[in-house]
Amino acid sequence: MRDYIPQAFDFDPDERGHFGKFGGRFVPETLMPSLIELDSIYKKYRFDPEFWQEVNALYNDYVGRPSPLYKTENLSRQIGADIFLKREDLNHTGAHKVNNTIAQGVLAKRMGKTKIIAETGAGQHGVATATIAALMGLECEVFMGAKDVERQQLNVFRMKLLGAKVHAVESGSRTLKDAMNEAIRHWVTNARDTFYVIGTAAGPHPYPLMVRDFQAIISYEAKAQILTQHGKLPEYVIACIGGGSNALGMFAHFINEPSTQCIGIEAGGKGLTSGEHGASLRLGRPGILHGQLSYLLQSDEGQIKEAYSISAGLDYPGIGPEHSYLMEQGKVLYDAVTDEEALDAFVWLSQSEGIVPAFESAHAIAYLKKMPKEQIKGKTIIISLSGRGDKDMIQAMELLKL
Repeated sequence: MRDYIPQAFDFDPDERGHFGKFGGRFVPETLMPSLIELDSIYKKYRFDPEFWQEVNALYNDYVGRPSPLYKTENLSRQIGADIFLKREDLNHTGAHKVNNTIAQGVLAKRMGKTKIIAETGAGQHGVATATIAALMGLECEVFMGAKDVERQQLNVFRMKLLGAKVHAVESGSRTLKDAMNEAIRHWVTNARDTFYVIGTAAGPHPYPLMVRDFQAIISYEAKAQILTQHGKLPEYVIACIGGGSNALGMFAHFINEPSTQCIGIEAGGKGLTSGEHGASLRLGRPGILHGQLSYLLQSDEGQIKEAYSISAGLDYPGIGPEHSYLMEQGKVLYDAVTDEEALDAFVWLSQSEGIVPAFESAHAIAYLKKMPKEQIKGKTIIISLSGRGDKDMIQAMELLKL
């Protein structure tokens, strides 16, 4: 398999960062110069072989890419289909997040920045950012909702061990949305020497494009692997969605394949009729949050509603703008899975295959049980196993009576 370099897709944003009507830059004037500079720098390096030689060396030797594409034996037999897992959980730091932080870290160094900041929900992006900061000799500060700090204690400790300063954000719902608010506020006053490493395919342009490009290595590898191992493309590709970087990475090289249906799984929380969920695409409507126009959970007056999910990484009231565009274009099917269904899948995969998934990834696994048996019998399905469940052990111990 050749080293990875992004490609231009027919669903790339326009010059102003719009995917159709979604995306754009809705930020304070003080941040516009930084975003314009970043856009210019990324255009310079997006297809640059020298830049990608440096990134690929770290992917291969530091992260451990390519990640395996594993055919499950027990799940496949139980479902009656060929189920493959793209094992992003085996990456260094335990999730797909490091694909993005390495590339953004290399960009930060080339721009002469000495400090990096990040927001995080489940903590995996925070850990991946702190890891790259330690590797590259950069100062690091991570903003995390106080609620998430409580339920992700292991990752908070990992970030501190790696040398990062962790800010517990007490405002609002004390989750990912509020962490991103605080990170943006910090960046406004420190943009001169600070690079903001956004963790998902959201925010003002060029971040949604950049993050999708950096995560598209997932489907770049998976497509080559499935053809080598199985001799055919999958009928279905499934990934969980919070902001959406894991899913866009998993879908990018499959979206235009007519024989493949991409399916994104949002957090159904306690149920879509309960009012406690994170299903922005299913039940939201377009609005502006964190510098972008996209689907949001909001009231009739336009106030952002609090999202809810057992999974801190999916507990977000919005979605990346490219997902909003892909949904309206009918290119991707979106559905939701409840906390109860995700917990069931968390145990199911653990006990069927000896693989403990992150709560986020368990949402994608759970969708297998929602798909009609006659529809998927004999079909090939790839699921992005976006992260491993180490970080969720304390929460799982409290929720599961094993």
